[in-house]
Amino acid sequence: MNLRIRKYNWNSAPPQIRGIRQRVFVEEQNVPPELEWDATDQSGEHFLVVVDGNKAAATARLYGIPGATGFIGRMAVLPPYRGKRIGQALLHHLICQGAAHYSQLQLSAQLHAVEFYRRAGFHLCSDQYDDAGIAHFDMRCLAPSVLAEDLAAEPAEKRPGIRKYPMNLGDDSRSWLFEQPRQLVELMHSLAGQARQRLWLYDNSLDFDLYGQPRFCELVSQIARRHRLSDVRLLIEDDKALTQRQHGLVELMRRLPSHIELRLVSDANPSEKEPFLLADRQGVLYRHGVGGSQGFANFSDRGRVKRLEERFLQMWNTSQQSTELRVLSL
Repeated sequence: MNLRIRKYNWNSAPPQIRGIRQRVFVEEQNVPPELEWDATDQSGEHFLVVVDGNKAAATARLYGIPGATGFIGRMAVLPPYRGKRIGQALLHHLICQGAAHYSQLQLSAQLHAVEFYRRAGFHLCSDQYDDAGIAHFDMRCLAPSVLAEDLAAEPAEKRPGIRKYPMNLGDDSRSWLFEQPRQLVELMHSLAGQARQRLWLYDNSLDFDLYGQPRFCELVSQIARRHRLSDVRLLIEDDKALTQRQHGLVELMRRLPSHIELRLVSDANPSEKEPFLLADRQGVLYRHGVGGSQGFANFSDRGRVKRLEERFLQMWNTSQQSTELRVLSL
């Protein structure tokens, strides 16, 4: 099937875009027209899939604040074209488009479409809620540029089949290699953003550019507040820089002392040379050397996580409190 995807603003969009949404959402799913057509249409980018010459088959829109969150929405495929991977091709195109402008992508998925979006690299980030009488979940991708690079390296039409749940914690056993700070940050955020109860981090220090930025701190805060048994442990060797500038994790420890704990590796305990982060009992991010930006992330590697847990606990059980933070009465 010959497939092309075209981009428009709302004022220049052809009537087929409105027609597809009218057919799928208003007529088929009974969404009230006053909810379907909103002000976001004016600010968003609209995409139209045409096949076999010039037959309109699917549409979607993308909008957001550049550098922050991009939102994918109003994704619809006409009935005759479903089951032909047109929706998958459109979503992959939106991921690649969005990765160039946004640091994370988010969408609202109808219940029946959750598996479709998970197979594309999105994970759940909300409980179920009702929208226009239809059950929905919020889903997000915190590593859009890493995912886009992977899609560009292996286009959808050349894949032997749909990969199962890329970057989904507990499901994706592939190792995602990173060589650049941007890739490291995105994969770290993706792991932290899916941890339900436990996040253990070992590093030489809490480097501000890596661990002190608002998004990572917000993800840690979400873990700490999610469950009464939430367990966030930060194990470092050097705490001297923590009080020299306003570090987001230090502020979190002030507010959530029972769920976030920081300790220093004991001088008597040989330290690791390679930092790592563990998400629940499945995910791991491993860096090849302190201060480096090379390593790998794996979202389902229980064996490696167990070995690193044991090493972490060896260091943790002989660790000591931070004198720098004690000055701040933490």
